[in-house]
Amino acid sequence: MNKAILFGIAAALFGAGAASATEFTAADQQRAEQIFNENCASCHGHDLGGYLAPPLNQDRLKGRSPTSLRSLIMAGSFDTLMPPFYGKLSDEDIRLVVKRILNTPKLDPQWTLDDIKKSLKVHVADESTLPDKPGYAIDNMDDLIGVAARGRYGRGEGSKAVFINSATNTQVGEVPTKTAAHIIEFNPVNPRWAYVKTDTAEVYKVDLYSMKIVREIKTGLNGPALGVSRDGKYLMAGSFVPHFAVLLDANTLEPLKYFKLEGTDPDGKFVTSDSGMITGTPYADIFAIALENAGQVWVVDLTQPDFPVTQIPNVGRHLHDAFLSHGGRKLMVASYDDSIVAAIDLADKKVLAKLPAGCVPHVGGGSVVQVNGRTLGFGTNFGDCAKEVVSVWDLDKMEVVKQVPVSGGTESPAAHYNAPYVAVDIISKDRRARTIQLIDKNTLEVAKTLDVGGHAYFPEYNAKGDRLYVSAGYNGDEVVAFDSKTLERVASFPMQSPAGIFSRARAKFMTRGLSPEAVQADLAKPQ
Repeated sequence: MNKAILFGIAAALFGAGAASATEFTAADQQRAEQIFNENCASCHGHDLGGYLAPPLNQDRLKGRSPTSLRSLIMAGSFDTLMPPFYGKLSDEDIRLVVKRILNTPKLDPQWTLDDIKKSLKVHVADESTLPDKPGYAIDNMDDLIGVAARGRYGRGEGSKAVFINSATNTQVGEVPTKTAAHIIEFNPVNPRWAYVKTDTAEVYKVDLYSMKIVREIKTGLNGPALGVSRDGKYLMAGSFVPHFAVLLDANTLEPLKYFKLEGTDPDGKFVTSDSGMITGTPYADIFAIALENAGQVWVVDLTQPDFPVTQIPNVGRHLHDAFLSHGGRKLMVASYDDSIVAAIDLADKKVLAKLPAGCVPHVGGGSVVQVNGRTLGFGTNFGDCAKEVVSVWDLDKMEVVKQVPVSGGTESPAAHYNAPYVAVDIISKDRRARTIQLIDKNTLEVAKTLDVGGHAYFPEYNAKGDRLYVSAGYNGDEVVAFDSKTLERVASFPMQSPAGIFSRARAKFMTRGLSPEAVQADLAKPQ
């Protein structure tokens, strides 16, 4: 997901001014750290180095006036997810936080394998006591839609995973997550299990039949990446803070191996690295990890006892998200700084091509459709781009088909084989951000623009493809469902700051837009 644009604090935060370097006591420092970690770290990072929102440390804020920072914290930042803290935090608490961020460099907090092990909590020791079917009306568990609700302050009552039966457009359950929910993954083999990861790196194993948390573990301090293996046996969670990934037993959540993320980047510099996307694939018993700063993709072999890694170097600069195509054999990885999407062959573990991708490419979970015998992939772009486009690639020939002009920066494409449009969310800082643009799969032109109300983002089709779900955050605080063909608004689900939307149907084939039959046909082709 977009780390600096979607959830960023307004740019005015970093204007010029005179900063005070007033010292404060050890007790003040401890209190300020606690306040920051409980109220700010889920967006700005436990290391003060930025995460979903910009860095807040003495180097980044040099010259900033304490008074203006205090005022911004009190009032919040319009049209972002930063709420006003006036009334939530005392004036003294706000002053302490301001002193801390003005006088503290970027930190290097640690969270070790031992810390991970100690954090494991078991809420249901005997899973045989759980119900043997859902405690709500649903004909097919693939109809479930999961929504990651952040909550007004990134924690508290509004922070939860919400589940919707898309066949009937009814909410069937919710699971509190304490801090902002970010990712929901579903077990591709057993329909009763889901895994929810928060912005503060807790992972919850959720029983979808009873809507109960069965187990939880803290896999780091910040970082959204989470993947499930094709056989449902393993999870892998990645962190921004600290720089590592951890392999977990999907049943018990017990950690199996700790991977320190580091390597030589495309410019020859040895670096430690944030974890970008982590994905399982229907192609093989592997995980793929994007090392954001190192520009590498690591392939973890799950068939060997020591889980060996194959490193694919020089993929691109500042890697982030990715999607799969061709039965999961091809992995398309976005490289922000090179403005390309790199195609990786997971069979031969090498880069196949580097495709032009507009400006600051962001592919979300990706979208792949089959049109007139061609396999087309869609990629979005965010940032200050002179030309705002959605890139369309022929993934069979590995070439650009078209760059479709859209009305602003975009983040997450959504497609379905039964729906006529590829939907993209507009993330501009004006009323365009209320809209979803719909690209006709045949003409590859924007056919319609849909005003969702509130900041519209993270579109997702349901299993049948007859409904399109969109988060309407900031000013909306709801998830809205539309008929995918008529685009008529058919349902609304109130919740605080809804973000990512995840269809359980994707767990079966891990590629948005292609039918399960198409994916299975791909898998059956000779290697």
